[in-house]
Amino acid sequence: MNITRENIDELNAVIKINIEKQDYSEQVEKVLKDYRKKAAIKGFRPGSAPMGMIKKMYGNSILLEEVNKLVSDNLTKHLIDEKLNILGEPLPSIKVKSDLDFENKEDFEFAFDIAIAPDFELKLSKRDKLTKYDIKVDNEMIQQVIDSHAGQFGKSEEVEVVEEKDLVKGKFEQLGEDGNIIEDGHVTEDCVFAVDKISEDSIRALVLGAKKEDLVDFDIKKAFTNAADLASMLRIEKERAEELTGNFRFTVQSITRHKAAEVNQELYNMVYGEGTVNSDEEYKAKITEEIKANFVSSSDYKLLIDAKEKLVSKAKLTLPDEFLKRWLVAVNKELTEEAVEKDYDVMQADLAWQLIKNKIMEENEIKLEESEILDFAKKSVLAQFQQYGLANLPDEQLETYAKQMLSNEDERRKMVDRKYEEKILEYLKETLKVDSKEVTSAEFNDLFKN
Repeated sequence: MNITRENIDELNAVIKINIEKQDYSEQVEKVLKDYRKKAAIKGFRPGSAPMGMIKKMYGNSILLEEVNKLVSDNLTKHLIDEKLNILGEPLPSIKVKSDLDFENKEDFEFAFDIAIAPDFELKLSKRDKLTKYDIKVDNEMIQQVIDSHAGQFGKSEEVEVVEEKDLVKGKFEQLGEDGNIIEDGHVTEDCVFAVDKISEDSIRALVLGAKKEDLVDFDIKKAFTNAADLASMLRIEKERAEELTGNFRFTVQSITRHKAAEVNQELYNMVYGEGTVNSDEEYKAKITEEIKANFVSSSDYKLLIDAKEKLVSKAKLTLPDEFLKRWLVAVNKELTEEAVEKDYDVMQADLAWQLIKNKIMEENEIKLEESEILDFAKKSVLAQFQQYGLANLPDEQLETYAKQMLSNEDERRKMVDRKYEEKILEYLKETLKVDSKEVTSAEFNDLFKN
């Protein structure tokens, strides 16, 4: 076997792998003998079929499989041994024709195109400037969180008269054209719906003000236009729900209203744990602290986007575009050549940014410890629970959830990538000149519209 590399230019090369009979013959014979032992061929006991027949039946497919394995293994080994920093993966060459006549030849030549990552310098200093946007916390934001807490820890109670935000339970009975109940028509007991989810205003007005045992007639399909939701409420198949027509009579059985919790010490304890917050001032201060903490991640996200744009522009990397477009189509079944061509500028910037991040990590020996990955996963889990108002989970419980998350390979990779970006951003904050600018939430959101 002989492996050679021909450099086309600084970013593209062709690797040729010459395979001779002596490289694969022994392995092919071994596999053929194994096939002979196991092959079930009519007229022969297992293991007694002539080897010539086995070769005729399976020889070419086994030869192709074993040669491909040999080429793949040695190509990978060559890339590692030569310490080639390639982009993407090797592709069958379009520059050099492979010689793969398996029917008539015993020696073969495989040719692969490879793309080599560009060598570049990245000199960063305080001359490189970025703006970090700090979002103001206003009273409206604080009140929204208070309302969320009060709603989450509120209680439901039965009431006598239907209002806009109530849940109503009752019985639906199908009516005929004469307005009377159809004897064999559809009937469902204990149906529950939210009044504010009724699609048509005129029907919602009929339900508002109703009391227990009141009867309300209306077109059920106009009231609940989503067939899936209607099917769920009536506990029938979606197809059947789609076929329903005309008016139904609804008999009100009960009315439930959610009452928000009072904003007092009891609510503070339910949200943050007993003794953590002991006054209205401390409660609002705690909320402000949490909002600011959430805004830090948003602010950092914007800073990272701006850093990417600045550093990609500064590095001015030249990439092997022709190869990369081929590779993107080859490894993504859902991508067409037209789609890649349309979005290639974005893909090119993402790849350049990845090379820049790798260089920063390598030159500054930025590494991750397992404990850092776990801590980052715990923060991610906590942020998810906080969306549902659960802010005081025990550390042991957070760690359990975090470890479960990290046991998923895809989730772990995401956590590792995000933690690396966090460390890279910290490095950039120290290395570049970062000016802070306070903005409102609306002004911050407008920054993403450009």
